[in-house]
Amino acid sequence: MDREQVTEFLGQVPLLQCLPGSSIRRIAAAVQVRRYEPGDYVAREGEPVDGLYIILDGQAEVSAPANAEEANRPDYVLNKCDYFGYGTNSSDHQVNVVALSKLTCFVLPNQYGHLLQPKTIWNAEDTPEHSLLEQILHLEPLEVDIFRGFTLPDAPVFRQVFGGQLIGQALAAASKTVDCLKMVHSLHAIFLIAGDSNMPIIYQVHRARDGSSFATRKVEAKQKGLVIFTLIASFQKEEVGFEHQAAIMPDVPPPEQLLNLEEIRERRLTDPRFPAQYRNSAAKKKFTPWPIEMRFCEDSASQHKPSLNYWFRARGKLSDDQALHRCVVAYASDLLFSGVSLNPHREKGLKTYSLSLDHSIWFHKPVKADDWLLYVIESPSAHGGRGFVTGRMFNRQGEVCSRCFRALDSCFCTRCWDPNNPLLECSARHVADPRGAE
Repeated sequence: MDREQVTEFLGQVPLLQCLPGSSIRRIAAAVQVRRYEPGDYVAREGEPVDGLYIILDGQAEVSAPANAEEANRPDYVLNKCDYFGYGTNSSDHQVNVVALSKLTCFVLPNQYGHLLQPKTIWNAEDTPEHSLLEQILHLEPLEVDIFRGFTLPDAPVFRQVFGGQLIGQALAAASKTVDCLKMVHSLHAIFLIAGDSNMPIIYQVHRARDGSSFATRKVEAKQKGLVIFTLIASFQKEEVGFEHQAAIMPDVPPPEQLLNLEEIRERRLTDPRFPAQYRNSAAKKKFTPWPIEMRFCEDSASQHKPSLNYWFRARGKLSDDQALHRCVVAYASDLLFSGVSLNPHREKGLKTYSLSLDHSIWFHKPVKADDWLLYVIESPSAHGGRGFVTGRMFNRQGEVCSRCFRALDSCFCTRCWDPNNPLLECSARHVADPRGAE
C-alpha cells in the first residue's frame, strides 16, 4: 500500500477518526506492517506490547489463559479496523491475542504514542494560541461518535446558541467520523428548538453510509435530553471531473479599501450627524469583536435592499486542516444571512425577529477561511411570514467556493412571545444591521 492508501485506511479506524488529519498522516508514515500465521500469538497475557496494533486483514481471537475461570473468559473475535495494545505503554497486556487466520496488522510503535493524544481535534501541536473560532469549533470526544461542545464566553449568542455555532460544531462532529481524505461537499440543517448557551451541547453522530468515494452522516444536537438541531452531511473523496463556472464575482472594492466593524463603530461614535444621546449610549455598551472579521462593500444607505455583499475571514490563524476551514465557513455562513430578507421591510422604530427553519450549504472548492472570502447574499422572495435567502462565496480569484440557502420565519416582536408556542418563545432572535440603525 502506498502512503495515501495507508492514510485512507487509518482514517476508517474509529479510534483515530477524532484525531487531526495531520496526526493521521504522521501515523501513516510511522506504522509498521506485521504478518502472522494462524495460531501465532500476537500478544500474550502478562507481557508488554510494543505499540498500537490495528488489524488490516484477517481475524484474531482475544482469549484468557486456559486455566482462567470460565465466567471471566473474555473470548471474542477481532476483525478489520479493530485494534489492541492502546493504552498499555507502561503495563502488561491483559489478555492473549491469537491469529485465527493469516493476519496482517499495522503497528504504531510506542515511541509515536504521543500522536494519539493531540492538543485539540484540529491541531496536534502545542501552539501558543488558537484562533477563537478554532476554540469555538473544538469538541470534546466522549465516546466513538459522541462529542460535547460548549458556548464560549466570547462567542456570539444572540440570546441563545448562535445558529452558525450549531452548524459548525455539528459539522465538526460529523467530520471527525469519516476518513480525513473525504471532505464535506453538502450539508442540510434543521433548527428545532433554541439552544441554551449556558449548557453544553451533546452531538450524536449516526453513520448513515460509508462508501469508497462518498460517506453520509446524520448529527443530532441535544440538550436536556431533547434534540434541538439536526444536520445531514455528505462527504466525498477528491476526484477529477468536468468543471465550469457561470457565476461571476461582483465588481466590489477589495477588502483592504473597506472599514471593519470596529472602525465603523468608532466613526459612528464620533459622527456629529448622530444624536449625542445615541453616541453616549453606544459608547457605554460593552463591545466584543466577533470571531469573524467583516468588511461591508456598501454603506448603510443600502441596508433596505434585499441583498448584501461583504468580505469576511476568521480572526487569527487557523490550523492547516481543510475540514476545519469548511466548518469555519459553515459557522460564518449564518452571520447576518437571515436578516437580508427583512431589509426591505425595516422601518424606524420597528423591531423584527427571525426564527431559523433550515439551512443548506454546498462546497464547490477547497476554502481558506482565514483569508478573505466575498459573501454575496440575496433574498429573492418573502411571503406568508417566511423569507428565503441565498448566498454565494467567492475567493479572491473569483472562484465560487460555496453556496448557501436558508429559509426562515420572520415576524413582529408582539407575535414572538406566544406562551402556547415555546419554540417561538425561546427562539425569537433580534436581527439588526451592524452598519446602521435597525
